[in-house]
Amino acid sequence: MRITVYDVLEYLASGMSQEQILSDFPYLTKEDILACLSYAADREKHLMVR
Repeated sequence: MRITVYDVLEYLASGMSQEQILSDFPYLTKEDILACLSYAADREKHLMVR
């Protein structure tokens, strides 16, 4: 089963903690969540440059 970056960001934005996400999706790691946040920040940075 896969979860998208968008899904992880939506869960965080809705108020779920990292611990709740990790509990609901045990195949994810804390590093996976941080990678999603890093991806979103990098994407935002690139959109601002245009």
